[in-house]
Order: sequence, then C-alpha cells, then structure tokens
Amino acid sequence: METGNGGTGGVHRWRPGDHILWRYRANGARHFHICRPVTVVRDTPELLAVWLAPGTECVRPVLADGTPPHLEPLATRYTKPRTTDRCRWLGNGLLKLARPGEPWSVWLFWDRDWRFRNWYVNLEEPRSRWSGGVDSEDHFLDIVVYADRSWEWRDEDEFAQAEMAGLLDAGQVARVRAAGQEALRLITAWGLPFSENWPSWRPDPRWRRPRLPADWRRPAPSALAPTRPDRLPDHPRAS
Repeated sequence: METGNGGTGGVHRWRPGDHILWRYRANGARHFHICRPVTVVRDTPELLAVWLAPGTECVRPVLADGTPPHLEPLATRYTKPRTTDRCRWLGNGLLKLARPGEPWSVWLFWDRDWRFRNWYVNLEEPRSRWSGGVDSEDHFLDIVVYADRSWEWRDEDEFAQAEMAGLLDAGQVARVRAAGQEALRLITAWGLPFSENWPSWRPDPRWRRPRLPADWRRPAPSALAPTRPDRLPDHPRAS
C-alpha cells in the first residue's frame, strides 16, 4: 500500500496517484466494517480529495447470512448480527472530498457517460489520518444536492432507527442534526467545495486501480488513532 511522502511525528501529505484506505468503523464499535482503497487526487491542509475507481475491491457490512443490510426490514436492520464481505465497486466511480475537522465528506457521482448526477453529503465523524489512510464513522443521515442547487435529506428513517436501536445516543443525535444544519448553510451559500468545478474533473487514465490489502482492518498507529472516548459498547451493529 502506498502511503505518500510523509514521515512520522506530524501530519504527512500524500501525492496525487498515491493509494490509501478510506475506512469506517462499525457504529459504537472499535472494528472496521467498511474499507475502500482509493487514489489520492489532492491532499493539502484545506482539502483531501480521493478517487474510488470502478471495479475496486472493497469491504462492506452484510448480515451474518450474507444479506445486504438495505434488504433487511428497517425494524431489524440494526439488531441482527453482522459480518463483512468483499465486493467490487460498481458504477462510474466516486470522488470524495473532505476538509479537515468537518463532520461530513462530499461525494460526487456521475453516470457512465460522465454526465454529472449529484453531490452527496455524507454526515460522519471527522476523519482521523494515519500513514495508510483516513478513518471515520458514518452517521446515517445524508443530504443529496443536485446540479440546480436543490437538495433533499436522505436516510432519515435509518437515522431514526439507529437511535432506537441504541447506535446513537441523544447527544450524538443532536450533534449530527447540528452538523446537517451547518452543511445546509454551506449548500445554501454555495461555498466550498460546491463552488469549485469538481463536476468537470476526470481521473488520470494512467492511474492504476488500488488493491485491497490483506491487512485492511489493521489498527491505525496509536499516535494517530481517534481520541474520542468510546461512547457505546462494542457490538457488530453498523450503518
């Protein structure tokens, strides 16, 4: 796994074309249940941009019997035992944009003919960096933003169910909703990254598709590991 040109003891920067991991912890747990090998597009103090290429082997959560979570009825979606499964990323790829400290990342989707489809504001824990990538935790609630600047909430039912299932406490729910309102103010003002011309961006055709490493679930170095306290007990539930 290529890890950029940084050393130890400080924030390192990756070069365009480097391969890193973008991982999500299972909600209320310490282990990772989502892992996506991505290619670095830009890495500056203001922005991390990465490309998830079509066909990339990833890790996703599934129910213990292999059922995708979205096919499970909502009432039991977050209470049944889970495991992880390897899969290939379908579609025309995905561009992820994240600014340090913001409790969301902004994703861009295109159709196969590179017709821009929409932005997707994924509410999540601010990412922690380590030598091999970034780690976060998904917060269920999302916002879809269209090219005409209209928007709509997404997965409000899952957000409510996650709270009922004990994956989010009242304090977390309040913080996520506050983050969503902050993101909406940014969308309304058409601030960064929406005001930049990212829909016209295209990946470098020379880039190799990154590989999923065998040790994809390895812990981040303790010096760069998340410092937030464990608020919920360790269990296999996840978004």
